[in-house]
Amino acid sequence: MSAPAAKAPKAAAERRVSCPHCRGQAVYGPSNPWRPFCSERCRNGDLGDWASERFRLPAEAPPDGTLPPETP
Repeated sequence: MSAPAAKAPKAAAERRVSCPHCRGQAVYGPSNPWRPFCSERCRNGDLGDWASERFRLPAEAPPDGTLPPETP
C-alpha cells in the first residue's frame, strides 16, 4: 500500500468588507489590489472626493489677523 496523500491546506475564507465608496462587497486580501475598495473606479472616485475637498478634516480657522500660539 502507498502512503496516504497529504491533504492540501484549506484556503482561508476571504474576508469581505463594505467598500467605503459604493458600499458594495469587497474582498479584503491580497487578491484585491484596490482594497479596501471593490474596484479601481471606487478607489479613484474616493481620491477625487478628497482632491476636490468634498471630504475635509474639521479645523477651526483663527480669527483674522492672529496666529495660533506657538508650542515649544
